[in-house]
Amino acid sequence: MRKNIAVLPGDGIGPEVTRAAVDVLQDCAQTFGHLFDFQEFPFGGIAIDKCCGNPLPPETLEGCRASDAILLGAIGGPKWESLPFGTRPEAGLLGLRKELGLYINLRPIRLRPALSSISPLRPERLQGCDFEIVRELAGDIYFGEHHISGSGKDASASDLAFYSAAEVERVARYAFDRAAGRKKHLTSVDKANVLATSTLWRDTVRALAGEYSGVNVDHQYVDNASMQIVLRPAQFDVILTGNMFGDILSDEASALAGSIGLIPSLSRGRVDQPALYEPIHGSAPFLAGKDVACPLGAILSASLMLRESFGLVAEAQWIEDAVDRVLDRGFRTADIAEPGGRAVSGSEFTKQIRDELRAAPARAGRRGA
Repeated sequence: MRKNIAVLPGDGIGPEVTRAAVDVLQDCAQTFGHLFDFQEFPFGGIAIDKCCGNPLPPETLEGCRASDAILLGAIGGPKWESLPFGTRPEAGLLGLRKELGLYINLRPIRLRPALSSISPLRPERLQGCDFEIVRELAGDIYFGEHHISGSGKDASASDLAFYSAAEVERVARYAFDRAAGRKKHLTSVDKANVLATSTLWRDTVRALAGEYSGVNVDHQYVDNASMQIVLRPAQFDVILTGNMFGDILSDEASALAGSIGLIPSLSRGRVDQPALYEPIHGSAPFLAGKDVACPLGAILSASLMLRESFGLVAEAQWIEDAVDRVLDRGFRTADIAEPGGRAVSGSEFTKQIRDELRAAPARAGRRGA
């Protein structure tokens, strides 16, 4: 198999964790006989600095469009926070989502068994915790009209939240299909008691549920859902929600795994368009260059790419198994280390994973045949 992968290292620790993911993908290609062509493009703050103030340069957009999948590190940082609204690094990410038609975001919340002790929840609450959050990515208040007027005490501001039934239905169908392939349980999260957009959301999901008779559907208000994720996370299988609620809930849910740096994500649109893969952590510029960043979110994003975009299930499992073996041996970066544990640098942690991959090539090769 030959695939073109656009690499957007981004800002802060982005280049470090992306490098780790690319190294692992290269190991995968060598072991399984694939060919992955990587092309790197500027994006985010680094693109603002190098490309005339544009966080999404035209050549980056075209490179992404021409790829089979996109791997992103992280963007943003205090350096660019003073820029005018709409010109910051995050505007590049919103622009990329819009231009590529990425309207679905998937974040799997799976706990690595060896890291259960760093979760803030007691072990009994974590039993059976394995769910996915499907977030609508192209609508809601993030893409509505934003308006600021006046100044000082006379200032006012507004943000428009907008959804059409068609926008809700297309992401809901994806969530129903995910649930049908898992434990057949879908939880739709909204705020239908006070928001018109949420009323439309709930009505659309209810109407669509009739086409998926094998999937059990329930509805929760977002405030209750945020509490239930902490109280009884094992009750969830697939959570479906809008853009803003999904942004908040998925960050909350990542804490169950012990660190936001452990969670991968997928952003996609039509199946014939490239999908975007990225860890959900920020750029952490204060850690950049210190070789302390945890690469797991990026490496697991690469594994998710193999599984979801390329259909390489055995290869993805090969990587995830190696990650678990390294964790079982006690290796940790400082952010996920327990007191008295074995904390190593980010590059050493990546090396340990790559050594594990090389130690099991024959096994992996048979599985992928």
